Amino acid sequence: QVQLVESGGGLVQPGGSLRLSCAASRSVFSIYGMAWFRRAPGKQRELVAFVSSGGSTNYVDSVKGRFTISRDNAKNTMYLQMNSLKPEDTAVYYCNADGHYSGTYYSAGRYWGQGTQVTVSS
Repeated sequence: QVQLVESGGGLVQPGGSLRLSCAASRSVFSIYGMAWFRRAPGKQRELVAFVSSGGSTNYVDSVKGRFTISRDNAKNTMYLQMNSLKPEDTAVYYCNADGHYSGTYYSAGRYWGQGTQVTVSS
């Protein structure tokens, strides 16, 4: 079983930056497609960014140019660098492992972290 632990969330002012980390418990991390999802209160869960086992990436339009997803397979860790943060980025961010695309539709993987709160407010 793969366990995922997020860290790095917190309170930040608009325009600020934050880096989230997701540490996985298994060395097979390198074969998984990895993703960050987020959920704001009362809203649908949203795919924020994806990174494949080979390092290719995709982002939701609202974060393009501001967020960068990356992975370090040797450390079994995925990151989300968030710059130029906006209040609408406020959400609980979740790490997800073993998802995949079917065409343009992304199916979330079976493994989830507990989530980390990101609050963007002045």
